[in-house]
Amino acid sequence: MLSGSLIIRWVGRLLCLACFSLITTVQANTILVLGDSLSAGYGMSPDATWVALLDERLDQGNSGYTVINASISGETSRGGLERLPALLQSYEPAIVVLELGANDGLRGFQIPGITANLSEIVALSQRSGATVIILGIRLPPNFGSRYTEPFFEQYAMLAEEHELLYLPFMLEGVAQYRKLMQVDGLHPTAEAQPIILNNVWPLVQEALSQTSS
Repeated sequence: MLSGSLIIRWVGRLLCLACFSLITTVQANTILVLGDSLSAGYGMSPDATWVALLDERLDQGNSGYTVINASISGETSRGGLERLPALLQSYEPAIVVLELGANDGLRGFQIPGITANLSEIVALSQRSGATVIILGIRLPPNFGSRYTEPFFEQYAMLAEEHELLYLPFMLEGVAQYRKLMQVDGLHPTAEAQPIILNNVWPLVQEALSQTSS
């Protein structure tokens, strides 16, 4: 017969293996959203954001996926790039949703630098094994078309170069309606979040099909 101490050691090993298996499964079924205030939910409860609604929809569908919202209000492409390695190591996401660049544009940063940061974020994510979704954004027209058009076009260029799932304008059906935007004219309201989710949802479905195939 096995001694009591030997039984305890075997039980401990089995529990460790079970915990490791569970952690691995959770990490492999993670969607990481790396964004700014448009995803962090500026001016509203975190539970009202399109990211939280995405998590709810996936949960209702018993997808087995968990959404991690790593978005920070005011975040730039450089800030996201600096935070990304630790996020990839911690969560090992199967899918990365990239929603950055708006704050760079509002601050008038040089577009080649923004593009380079976003490209490196994509490359790091793909090297980690994640499928990447990139969400495009338009700047207010008062910045002038000589800046806003190249800024907008960089997202399509990145999508083509890296073969990404791509949403041209995440605020489609939102930004043009004053009632769906906060008084600053930059941030969508809580009422707009389901519309944003519906814009993003087809790409999430496609990413899920790619990761499960």
